[in-house]
Amino acid sequence: MNINNPTGAEFHTEKLRVLTENIGKIIRGKETEVRYVITCLLSRGHILLEDNPGSGKTQMAKALAQSISGGLDEAPLNTSGTVAFRRIQFTPDLLPMDLIGSHIFDDDKKEFIFKKGPLFTNVLLADEINRASPKVQSALLECMAENQISVGDKTWQLDKFFFTIATQNPIESEGTYPLPAAQLDRFFMKISFGYVSAETELGIYTDYVRINNVKSEIKQVLSYHDIISLQQEAEQVYVHPEILKAVVNITQGTRKHMDIAVGCSTRGGIIFIRCLKSWALVNQRSYVTEDDIRMLAHVVLHHRMIFRNREGTARALQSIVDKEIERLSKLSIGS
Repeated sequence: MNINNPTGAEFHTEKLRVLTENIGKIIRGKETEVRYVITCLLSRGHILLEDNPGSGKTQMAKALAQSISGGLDEAPLNTSGTVAFRRIQFTPDLLPMDLIGSHIFDDDKKEFIFKKGPLFTNVLLADEINRASPKVQSALLECMAENQISVGDKTWQLDKFFFTIATQNPIESEGTYPLPAAQLDRFFMKISFGYVSAETELGIYTDYVRINNVKSEIKQVLSYHDIISLQQEAEQVYVHPEILKAVVNITQGTRKHMDIAVGCSTRGGIIFIRCLKSWALVNQRSYVTEDDIRMLAHVVLHHRMIFRNREGTARALQSIVDKEIERLSKLSIGS
């Protein structure tokens, strides 16, 4: 399908290229996965990385935060002038107040004051999120869905640049708690970094000293306001009516397929469209194509559904997507 951009929108392709290459200095051989992370960022969403330890998830979060200057109106949380970054190691004994914050007594003012927790940041790394109890996991629900935190009778607004990168061990690992459906639905994407090729791994071993030194290797290539601008730019990316129809057909199809017990919700469809727009922008286009649907369908929709059997998980969604891709490929729109 050939779609011309009807608006002629201009966007910051050079900034996105530089950001991708900058992160690539640390995260080697994972260009597509890096683009997925940036896509979630531009969509104003959050991303879940499910992988084994040592695959580069923490380095990814650090490299992203280090690449962006500016941040919260409050004093920077580090001395380099980068956006505020916090890493939380989730453990079974973690409490909700360890994330949100708590009231402490101020001897000078003779009153209780609220001390903000690590959720008040720009880039949050929730490491091994499925090692904490469901009660702690639920502390993230409000801030991820509504960009705010309620404590008692007061609501605190988070910064408009609030991006969560959560990691979890494969569900077969001991000592883990499966994320509830409501929590999974807050993540725009769920991806796996996986292992790199032998050639890439050799390069990592050769250059591991530089790779581990994120602060020295990663430069500040974008500003806080650049990210906000790119997020606004992503919203302007053109989506042809036939692409929208394809999203409808896919979401409806997941609700009718015999191997899917619970299909994709309307909110999931909206998130899919937002991610499609951002993915197009990251790939230097101002319009969405059927190839974008093929690239994003699994990582955006799969974790939102409940399947009747393991054998049908990959086949069910893929068959629905393939049908729509075939339909779109026969169309010539805007040519």
